[in-house]
Amino acid sequence: MTASVLVVDDMEPNRRLLQAKLEAKYYTVFMAADGPHALESALRHEPDIILLDVMMPGMDGDEVCRRLKASAATRHIPVVMLTALTDRDDRLRGLEAGADDFLSKPVDDFGLFARLEALMRYNMVSNELRTRDSAGAREEHFSDFEQESLDKPASVLVIDQNNSEARRVAKSLEAVGHQAATWMDAQASSIRFDEIDIVIIALSDQNHDALKLCAHLRALKEARDFSMIVTCSVADQPKGVEALRIGASDLILTPLDMLELQARVRTQTRRKRFVDILRRRVDRGLELSVIDHLTGLYNRRYMLERLQLWMQRSAVNEKPVSIVAFDIDHFKKVNDRYGHEAGDLVLRNFAARLRTNIRPQDIACRPGGEEFLLIMPDTREELAEVGAERIREAIAAEPFLIERDDEYIKVTVSAGIATYNGEEGLLADFLHAADQALYRAKQNGRNRIETMAA
Repeated sequence: MTASVLVVDDMEPNRRLLQAKLEAKYYTVFMAADGPHALESALRHEPDIILLDVMMPGMDGDEVCRRLKASAATRHIPVVMLTALTDRDDRLRGLEAGADDFLSKPVDDFGLFARLEALMRYNMVSNELRTRDSAGAREEHFSDFEQESLDKPASVLVIDQNNSEARRVAKSLEAVGHQAATWMDAQASSIRFDEIDIVIIALSDQNHDALKLCAHLRALKEARDFSMIVTCSVADQPKGVEALRIGASDLILTPLDMLELQARVRTQTRRKRFVDILRRRVDRGLELSVIDHLTGLYNRRYMLERLQLWMQRSAVNEKPVSIVAFDIDHFKKVNDRYGHEAGDLVLRNFAARLRTNIRPQDIACRPGGEEFLLIMPDTREELAEVGAERIREAIAAEPFLIERDDEYIKVTVSAGIATYNGEEGLLADFLHAADQALYRAKQNGRNRIETMAA
């Protein structure tokens, strides 16, 4: 999951050290030695993430961050402050200026890349939605209602085996307007995960299953969009870094400073609200020219454009992109026996199940007929198999209603996976590889998945 990073530090050795570390992981690196050049470079290059030193002569890091977040052209870019200072007032000043995260010098490689990956997960979704939004999805295009919604209070769930500490955290968040509940409260009132904006999970030696819980929550369909903040002691920091890799959005060290917690919750809330707005705008505002009118999925034109783009990114970043070609088994028999109206209903229902069983960054398309294609960015073949199998099982699990005297029919799907790893190759060859894998799945009995390298 590589991307571009702007490194801002007045000390050249520091810039060069970070450049070497980042480029070793295939990040594209831009550098600036002071605040004015950082602002100029952020506008010119639009990096995915900015690593910003706090202590710089002239315009310090807090002021640079404040100006970045004040500009509609750059406020969506996550800013990570680099500091040798550990004073809570310095962290609070940075958070008030709009910083998304902090790293202490000297920068630990494991922590650095885990935090970058966590920020890139957010960026991948928001950038994809901004690209799809015909209005450009800049905040200067947001309505007054949308602007106000960015700062709406969040619904927060606090999970900590120490219930008194969980209640202390919840009360602190309620004091600034959020709706907060502990895990015990949630169990008593049957709170649904799709109603939660942020989950705060305490990692500790006593809570050995906390990392499993993080992974489990990220896998839940109804919980994929909320932000997840983990808390841990300095001694448990490696566990916290692992939580970032699993899918946590932020990490806070204990003992908790409630003002810092409130500031970080505010940052995560704005991020989630921003993505929610983009998702709604995309849902209602996509031009009909890229949408299949029957299923609401993307059509062949959009599929080819996006797939070409992801192949180009893969060639630069050396990260794989996978595609899954789906074909509804024996679909002609459905049309012949039940009629085309029933066939259309099957296609719409298939598309609905497909949409609810993919990740936010995946792109579901219907190139035509009973054929569907899923684009899975930054995804290895084995992970694509897991996703495709989840979809295959969801289709086969329940019959499809065709609205003829409440009649149901069993539907299955075959799938072929191809993965492009950045080598030279044509789009047509990539699609052909997926088609060949799909053909093999049908030849081998249908209702199955086969793979083939592009």
